[in-house]
Amino acid sequence: MFFKKRFMILGLACTLAVPAAGASAEGFAINEWSAEGVAMGGARMFAENDAANIAYNPASITKVKGEAFKQSAVYISPHGKYEADKKSGGVEKGKNVVHAGWAPGNYYVKQLNDKDWIGVGLFSRFGMISEFERNSVVASNAFFSRLNGASLTPTYARKFDNKWSAAVGAEVNYVGLELQKNVMGTIPTQTKGESWALGWNAAANYAFDAKNEIGLVYRSKVTHTMDADFRGYSSAFTGKDHFTKAHGKVTLPDSWAIGYNHKFNDRTRVELNGTYTKWSTYDALNIDFDDAFLGQSGSHSQKNWSNGWRYAIGAEHKLSDKYTIMGGYAYDESAIPFDGADFIVPTGARRTYSLGFQYHDKKQTLGVTLGLIDIDGLRIKGHTTDGYSEARTYDNYAKVVGISYQRNF
Repeated sequence: MFFKKRFMILGLACTLAVPAAGASAEGFAINEWSAEGVAMGGARMFAENDAANIAYNPASITKVKGEAFKQSAVYISPHGKYEADKKSGGVEKGKNVVHAGWAPGNYYVKQLNDKDWIGVGLFSRFGMISEFERNSVVASNAFFSRLNGASLTPTYARKFDNKWSAAVGAEVNYVGLELQKNVMGTIPTQTKGESWALGWNAAANYAFDAKNEIGLVYRSKVTHTMDADFRGYSSAFTGKDHFTKAHGKVTLPDSWAIGYNHKFNDRTRVELNGTYTKWSTYDALNIDFDDAFLGQSGSHSQKNWSNGWRYAIGAEHKLSDKYTIMGGYAYDESAIPFDGADFIVPTGARRTYSLGFQYHDKKQTLGVTLGLIDIDGLRIKGHTTDGYSEARTYDNYAKVVGISYQRNF
């Protein structure tokens, strides 16, 4: 019992302390919930005896035998360049400040009897971090942006018969948001706050036969009403820092995921997955100040993102009773329009290529993976307060390394 408590406390500390990188799924979604999941491109809804099923498909925790703990850490290192047409004339070229991050995952599943399972997951569903030089022209839009996210998901699952299983769970969602940019081109500002909110999820699996299975997962949107601290450094008018409270909303979108699993035999299987995310909930980023700063009552920006799909295919082949090889590919549609783009999330559609290996015996499983995310550029429209009329990002990519460890009891 002491080990279980220590595991969850350590997992919570890791999830809240470490930021997730901003080059994962489209928008600011995170799908890197385990090394094996990354290895299969995120198409891992039907894994056998994997506690991380809580994240990928809660209805599949009925595939866990007995009791299992799992911890995972995925390292993501984003890279990219930009060019901006300055309103003052000329073109500025630059690149992001490489700011790698971690996507941690922590899972516990217990089989109560032949019909019922419980579990809890602690992982990042949303997160991003981006940074540019503070004296660049794009700093008028954003030079440092970070969204730390953590989801605690207590889950109950039931296996009704050999064909049907289903799950329902709550979500306690944490968000820590920090935005920095230059106002009037030269005055640094910082907005920083955090919030807790509730959501829920539900899932169902249906097995046509021993080789074919489908699954459906719904995750609700989570709306954070955030009270933050705003600081304007060395105001041009007063010569002093300006402090005030700021208020705004951050809506994390709801999503549907559908998956299909086919087993060729006892050693080889393939998964297909499609995830539809309602990014249209991110229609604006509006922050209001209690006390106006330089005549501005707040920061208001229309986004009007589009809903979009993520498609993935993953394969898993057992080389022996102890070793498994996995591979995957995923494609994320871009949800960001030209006039709603910014340097908070300055990237377009993504293609993920990944390969992983797993060692497993009766008591433990170790997974490792390597991946590359090829990221399209994005055209960004400059607005009234930006120092550029238009900007373009290019040569974007991210390197991914993951490791997972599971212990069965």
